[in-house]
This record gives sequence, C-alpha cells and structure tokens, in this order.
Amino acid sequence: MKIEHLYISPDHNFFGHHGGPAGETPIQAVDEVACDAGRGIRGDRFYDYRPDYKGQITFFSSEVYETLCRQLGVTDRDPSVLRRNAIVSGADLNALIGQEFEVQGIRFLGTQEAAPCYWMNGAVCQGAEEALRGQGGLRAKILSSGVLRCG
Repeated sequence: MKIEHLYISPDHNFFGHHGGPAGETPIQAVDEVACDAGRGIRGDRFYDYRPDYKGQITFFSSEVYETLCRQLGVTDRDPSVLRRNAIVSGADLNALIGQEFEVQGIRFLGTQEAAPCYWMNGAVCQGAEEALRGQGGLRAKILSSGVLRCG
C-alpha cells in the first residue's frame, strides 16, 4: 500500500451536521501525520474522540477515486473533498475489514467501511454517494504509534 495523500482537519464539516448546513473547516494536506495508538491522528477532528473509537484514521483508494471521477465526469475536485485521512494506492481496502495490517511500520485494525453518505453528492457531485456504495474507504483503529508519510 502506497500513501498518495494525507489530510487532517481540526473540525467536522459533515459529522454531526445532519439536517443543517455543512461546516466550513478546510481539510489540510500534509506530508506526514503522527498516529497515536488508541487515540488517532494528532491535530485531526477524531483525535481522542472517544475511547476505542473505530474511525481513528480513514483510508480511501486512489484507484476508486480515479474511477469515480471518470464515471461522473469530475475534473475539478481534489481527493481532499472525500475528507478521508489517507489516500492510498495498491490496496483492496474492503479486504482489510476485520484484519490487522501494517503501513510504514504502524499497525492498524480495519474496522468497517467508511460508508459514503448524502454529503458526498455535494462535496464531489450528484451521484457520488450511490457510485461509492461498497467502496467508501476504510475506518481503522491505530494499534501502534508512529508517523505516516506520503510516498
């Protein structure tokens, strides 16, 4: 698995905003993130969110993103609009649900799909939620601490 992009955001734009407008906190592209076992990514909105939280980090496939953009004719969106922490290539993320895996020396536990919701239609384009069903990315727990880097 290769890390193509890393993102953090200090606040939620969609999580907890159901029925209201999206937040306006920009997601920040970074070259590296510090992962703390059992806590999350330092500086990210889900850091210390709750004990044993299943989404301490989220992964998304760059191959799925590229296919989505081709299918929907999207040319003006960066993968950051997906608001996942790590955009990766070369991995079947759904196969990692319920599995321990390692990236750059850090151990993770894949907990569940990061299922797309209706916000994707506004963030990417109409039809994105449906197109991403079953391939919305991976939520994971961080089992060992370390630093992830792009590349």
